[in-house]
Amino acid sequence: MQIDVLRPQDLSAERVARWGELQAADIELDTPFLAPGWARLIERIQGEGARNVRVAVAHQDGRDMAFMPVRVGSFTAMPAGAPMCDYQGVVAEAGVAVDARAMVAALGVHRLDFSHMLESQPAFKRFARGRFVSHVIDVEGGYEAYEAERRAAGTSVLKDCDKKRRKAEREVGPAVFQAFSRSTADFDKLLEWKRAQLKATGQTDIFETGWTRDLMAEMFASRDPDFGGVMFTLHFGDRLAAAHLHLRGRRTIHGWIIAHDPEFERYSPGLLLFQSILRWMDDTPYSRLDLGPGDYRFKRDLANHGQWVTHGFVGAPSPATLTRAVAYGVRRMAEALPLGQISELPGKAMRRMDQWRGLR
Repeated sequence: MQIDVLRPQDLSAERVARWGELQAADIELDTPFLAPGWARLIERIQGEGARNVRVAVAHQDGRDMAFMPVRVGSFTAMPAGAPMCDYQGVVAEAGVAVDARAMVAALGVHRLDFSHMLESQPAFKRFARGRFVSHVIDVEGGYEAYEAERRAAGTSVLKDCDKKRRKAEREVGPAVFQAFSRSTADFDKLLEWKRAQLKATGQTDIFETGWTRDLMAEMFASRDPDFGGVMFTLHFGDRLAAAHLHLRGRRTIHGWIIAHDPEFERYSPGLLLFQSILRWMDDTPYSRLDLGPGDYRFKRDLANHGQWVTHGFVGAPSPATLTRAVAYGVRRMAEALPLGQISELPGKAMRRMDQWRGLR
């Protein structure tokens, strides 16, 4: 099997169509982050520089078998669009075995890092250094069936949402849901809330970097029916209570940037908006709402499906690979110690560093 490495913008129409065909064949691959549109958009926004977006295309006997978008630096590669990218993986024909080390060699780097690799990816599973679950809501049978399933599972989250919605309507005003909102004022408010939330929780303000704001704006403005963004809003009366900018696949809505007005915290407007989105999906082609990474209670309560992802690296013998191996060794030893939050510090430091690398 041969591997070509191309700029996303240089992919022929036939190759883009083939990529989309392979992605459509597996619901687990139906994530916007593995779509041709994502790689092309990230390349256009970030431009050419020290780190360039590339697509590794594995082919045999004139037939494209696999596609993997990455961001390539001088010595290392990472997912295209990281840290704004929630999933990584190879979009490949069923049963095709892709050699991860051959991919790295073709990219011309010493090491490829991954943080949310789909565990089902056989090429990278052996290089994983840890795993965690990403929560997904499957509403293939419709909202009512999903609600009954959640009730049978012993969670009262949707019943509580109904109560809080009625309370908000009594005390503030009618709850008004809007899908595919084009309100620039609401979009600006979402970004303002999100940045305030990141600051309040001591997290990195990912929107200090210009390309991440440009990415949000492009997704908000998108019109492509198979790829792009969709903004959902919930108003109480004439006041915006919550806003979500999610991404669209063919059958999947992916939770991406979510925030709400802190003054309405007691009504859980973010949860109410999720509930409204799930009801809205009944009359659309979408059957999955992917809540993405992060182990939060609301995700556990809403989700009825889990998708395992891994973090790790694959590389050739080199100083860059040795450095990463040592870092993971320190992390593993720390996490094995019964020191509570102190044991988590090396892992947090690695994640912060990777986030910084991606934002550069």
